[in-house]
Amino acid sequence: MRTSVSRCIALCAMLLFSAAAFAGGFSKQYRTISSWDGTELGALVLVPQGQGAGPFPLVVMPASWSLPNLEYVGRASALASDGYVVVSYTSRGFWDSAGQIDIAGAPTVEDVSAVIDWALANTPANAGAIGVSGISYGAGTGLLAAARDPRIKAVAALSGWADLQASLYANATVSQQGVALLVAAGAATGRPGPELAQIGARVALGDYDGAVRGFLPNAAERGVINELQALNRNGAAVLLANAFNDGLFPPNQYIDLYNRLDVPKRLMFSHGDHATAELPGALGLPNAVYAETTRWFDHYLKGQANGVDRELPVRLSTLGGSWLRYADWDGVQAGATRYGLSRPSGLLAPTGALASGTSSGWTHRIATGVPTLADSGEVLASGLLQGFGQPVTTSIPLVARYGAAVWSGPVYASAKRLAGRPSLRLTVTPSQTDVSLFAYLYSMDGLGVAQLLSHAPYTLRNATPGVATTIDLALQATAAEIPAGRRLVLVVDTTDPRYATASRFGGSVSFSSSVAAPSSLSVPLH
Repeated sequence: MRTSVSRCIALCAMLLFSAAAFAGGFSKQYRTISSWDGTELGALVLVPQGQGAGPFPLVVMPASWSLPNLEYVGRASALASDGYVVVSYTSRGFWDSAGQIDIAGAPTVEDVSAVIDWALANTPANAGAIGVSGISYGAGTGLLAAARDPRIKAVAALSGWADLQASLYANATVSQQGVALLVAAGAATGRPGPELAQIGARVALGDYDGAVRGFLPNAAERGVINELQALNRNGAAVLLANAFNDGLFPPNQYIDLYNRLDVPKRLMFSHGDHATAELPGALGLPNAVYAETTRWFDHYLKGQANGVDRELPVRLSTLGGSWLRYADWDGVQAGATRYGLSRPSGLLAPTGALASGTSSGWTHRIATGVPTLADSGEVLASGLLQGFGQPVTTSIPLVARYGAAVWSGPVYASAKRLAGRPSLRLTVTPSQTDVSLFAYLYSMDGLGVAQLLSHAPYTLRNATPGVATTIDLALQATAAEIPAGRRLVLVVDTTDPRYATASRFGGSVSFSSSVAAPSSLSVPLH
């Protein structure tokens, strides 16, 4: 079966990799590369032709989860035509590559170095100019490889992860839709190893929380955030790109990595969902992220003086397509507006205020496990639509106050720009030992129709019922224009279809604000 898949991919490669449309010539071959342990990896190898004798800079491109090496067909061709040796290979355990899926385990990361070894021995690749570029699984693998292989001089990690624990178990909450998607895609296109098989077995029983928690002890070694010292020591130039609405690897964990990197670095966030902002570029279509990736490699692998090292490195894309540029993440967050949360009031639809100053001495209770009209949308689909200017919407007046707390801000007389990471401080008192909370930040018009700007989950586990706990919650970073006449609205409830909730029907959770710990919302408005 794997042989048939290999032949099919090889034929597709020959048809798709026509060099006629590119400036520089290149050869293309489907090759089987024997990795460090003898595992055979299906690879597409592109070598410049008629562009001099070389050696040429090398770019290794590990494929995404569940995708074959054809994923990067267009971008690999463009790089090869521009004087790069490119090896795009299917990750271990998927499609035409042998072995088992080990969820970015040591064997999969070592494959990157083995492919580099093969390319140096079999192509005119320059051993002093090696880069790794990947989307999703290939991005996380590439970052780990850069921490372990000092030969790698530049990395472009697109829609990847830095902290696998924080991605899979964000604030002790599992994205059941995301985990189900990964498990199903892995089973359909590859051969799950023991860890993925165990996760899949628990998912099949509906135990999403147990599936992820069982894997967490092994997740630390799969995140480069835990190998930061080695990554900084090796010195590879790191470009990080992600979507604001990534449903698998939310963007905040990339911010934390970026802030701790001590190497040449760039951070790019754009609208969309997991990999949707980059996949068109992988196929060769015009794409802002891949345009910057090429410039990144041109400078750090070819030595071109293209100004990459002198430009403002932090970039956030608005829905209008413009890029906001900052010197660092502190510049993004500078001047954030802080709103105090007041007690929700009203008979039919109690609503609190987001106001300047602080409000203390109040308590407001909601029921747990009650669905409301506030939610984060569907993984992949909702984020993709937001990338096309169609964000998740709801009607705030119809949000069931029995199961949600709502706070509304002032109407803006002039347009505002929200760019950065909002944060929420809230004191909660649960009636149960485990309860999940979901915070949503909306932009609402005069009719009560609201567009979702950002959200974040938070689960209290093993809490003492009746005892207050103050939580600090960072919502996911975003960039959005808020027209005049609209206002910000904060909603907090206890269920969301995207996530596995710990909240049970029949309980309650109280929100409060004290002088010592006033509840507040901080929003980076510009």
